[in-house]
Amino acid sequence: MKNTTKWIATAAAAAAIFFATNVNAQTTTTAPNPWRFGIGLEAGIPTGNANNISNFELGGTARLQYDASDHFAWTLTSGYYNMFGKDVTVITPAGPVTAQAASLGIVPVKLGIKAFFAPKFYFGAEAGAGFETVSEGNTKLILSPTLGFANRTWDVGVRYENFSGQGNSYGLAGLRIAYAFGL
Repeated sequence: MKNTTKWIATAAAAAAIFFATNVNAQTTTTAPNPWRFGIGLEAGIPTGNANNISNFELGGTARLQYDASDHFAWTLTSGYYNMFGKDVTVITPAGPVTAQAASLGIVPVKLGIKAFFAPKFYFGAEAGAGFETVSEGNTKLILSPTLGFANRTWDVGVRYENFSGQGNSYGLAGLRIAYAFGL
């Protein structure tokens, strides 16, 4: 009997809190949360020196976004890119040999902006560091302009990403499709 009374009291308290919260939510006007988080799939075509070892890049990124206004947002992006190795011909003393080039992995960490020039359409710019994951990998400066479309749920952007430093510069032309949600 005591357990039944406790369950009824708990259910009544939960219902009271639920309805009180709903009433308050209907009468209070607040600005939407400016923080958003997105998980994206990246695909691209390597350019420059990277085209010598790879024909395709695939990766995933996470992006934290702060909407400073209706037309401007700050972004912080990180994840992993993999430029898959392709078959290359190597000249040896015995003659040409075809071998598989090693894949190149990169961990990007970028700070950026999104400037909306029309409803849901933006220009983005990011800068940061790219950490190569191969042995004796270098740290590259990343510069990346983007054109994209974003609503409250989806973010699709086309970009060029340049990796430079240590006498070896390369890039990629890429597409990012991301699912985003408010925090």
